[in-house]
Amino acid sequence: MIVFKRAQHIIEELAKKRQNGFSVAFLPTMGALHSGHISLLNKAIAPNTIVVSSIFVNPTQFNDAKDFEKYPKTIDQDIYALEKAGCDILFLPSVEEIYPNGFRQNKEYDLGYLDTVLEGAFRPGHYQGVCQVVERLLSIVNPTTLLLGQKDYQQCMVLTKLVSIINMQTKIVIVDTLREKDGLAMSSRNIRLTFQDREKAPMIYQTLVSIKQQIKLGNLNESKKQAFNNLSTQGFKIDYVEIADAHTLQTISEWNGVTSLVILIAAFVSDVRLIDNILV
Repeated sequence: MIVFKRAQHIIEELAKKRQNGFSVAFLPTMGALHSGHISLLNKAIAPNTIVVSSIFVNPTQFNDAKDFEKYPKTIDQDIYALEKAGCDILFLPSVEEIYPNGFRQNKEYDLGYLDTVLEGAFRPGHYQGVCQVVERLLSIVNPTTLLLGQKDYQQCMVLTKLVSIINMQTKIVIVDTLREKDGLAMSSRNIRLTFQDREKAPMIYQTLVSIKQQIKLGNLNESKKQAFNNLSTQGFKIDYVEIADAHTLQTISEWNGVTSLVILIAAFVSDVRLIDNILV
């Protein structure tokens, strides 16, 4: 695996690879890698494909400065994991390399409804920051395919919208959420869970499964309310328990039995915020 820290150097290297007939698969990350990231990487490995990953903790997508400061950093382990998994190139830029003109900018991405609900509502400015860094990374790597994980369901929709906005031909590949044996969605933030909180965290997934099993035609509000109350009783601080159209993310109160649904939860276990979702 080759590690690049300068944008120009990786641009030149990938241009040579494309001239030799290779396509480029790209997995952007913020590090603190786990088996979920590696499952994404495994989807990218194919003949005549250069697999590129990046590690960059992006300051513009954290609306909470303390969350940015606490984000886990395990760079040595990450490099080892990527190399072992068969990654060809790692892009490891500095903030200055990603934002040579400073990361405060006036550009606004028209994400429509996606920027106003769920994560958009509870983390104002988050998706604008995500789009800012991903546009920059895409301009550098110019990938044939972009690998994303379903755990960040709304972000997958946002980045699909971004690729359309900036008129790139990159194909987005969304990979199923990888889970621990007890159902907890793999996440870099899990590192921060105490033993007691780690024991409790799988209740988020259990709640998603319970809603899915009980869902029926008609009004859905009681199911959401009951799930919210059950998690609250167990000590979770909840941002949302929501059911939405899986294609548009428009929230749904009445189900016709035909529309594909996604059930989404965002909740704090102590001071660690976790998100998860399940398709119906």
